[in-house]
Amino acid sequence: VRLVESGGGSVQARGSLRLSCAASGSTYCLAWFRHAPGNDREGVARSYTGSGSTFYTDSVKGRFTISRDNVKNTLYLQMNSLKPEETAMYYCAARRGGGVCSLLPGKYNYWGQGTQVTVSS
Repeated sequence: VRLVESGGGSVQARGSLRLSCAASGSTYCLAWFRHAPGNDREGVARSYTGSGSTFYTDSVKGRFTISRDNVKNTLYLQMNSLKPEETAMYYCAARRGGGVCSLLPGKYNYWGQGTQVTVSS
């Protein structure tokens, strides 16, 4: 599975960005993670490929939306009302096979190269 992220950039606080992740190959679930310097990699949202069921970490609920275009095999993350503390490298990740798709990095087999999101105050 190959994952290629795009859509990162610089935005002011309370602004919006939409990240994209083009996936090649079949996946069981896809997720977005972020990693800021000095912090652990944090799971943001995940989506089961088959059912489309989604889950979000508490801090982004109501502001971020994960979605998927199955025709384009592309995962999206719409991020609204961004905060400076959400400045990080954002990664797309994929898991093949079954099981539970949590927001733990170790559950994912494939990772993209990341796209930088910078939120200024």
